Amino acid sequence: MENNQDSCCVPSGKKGKGILNGIIYSLIPHTFCIAFIVFSIIGSVAATALFKSFLVIPYFFTFLVVASFLLATFSAFIYLKRNNCLCFSGIKIKWRYLVTLYSTMILINLAMFMFVFPALANMDSNGVLDKEKYDASLSMAVRIPCSGHAPLIIDELKKDNYIGQVTFRTPNIFDVKYDSKGTSLEKILGTEIFKTYWAEIK
Repeated sequence: MENNQDSCCVPSGKKGKGILNGIIYSLIPHTFCIAFIVFSIIGSVAATALFKSFLVIPYFFTFLVVASFLLATFSAFIYLKRNNCLCFSGIKIKWRYLVTLYSTMILINLAMFMFVFPALANMDSNGVLDKEKYDASLSMAVRIPCSGHAPLIIDELKKDNYIGQVTFRTPNIFDVKYDSKGTSLEKILGTEIFKTYWAEIK
């Protein structure tokens, strides 16, 4: 008798779903960073303040990373169970789906860390700067969870009207150009955000 039920011996052809799930779960940890950047760009102060309140919670990013990994694993569990492959031999047969899922997560995260967030953070740093006015500079390493937090640091620093430019360099370096007549190294390091994310002069 022919058995129409899906089994581990029948290819499911769900590689595309593995890629889609990988993208979704890889973006979960960056949700609040992305939202903060978007609302900063469109000038929504209230929304930016809301997402900032989450970004300054210690270990919040770590929690989201763990949640993303657990959700991806749960998704893989459901996939294997629906295909009657929830066993060691089933995992061996469906390895392509699992590799696609987790490798997509890793690649998307690397792209966000190394390219997307640094580019977004430096969107406003390419303008012409009055070098005579902003005569001093410094570089600092800030203990941010990921490069997605760079716009948050830049936004806080630029609240000082005597800071002319802040440029972010991966993974956590900020180059600051400022007017030494209006502000100082001590005042910059005393910025409120550095009580959460500690800064060190390089």
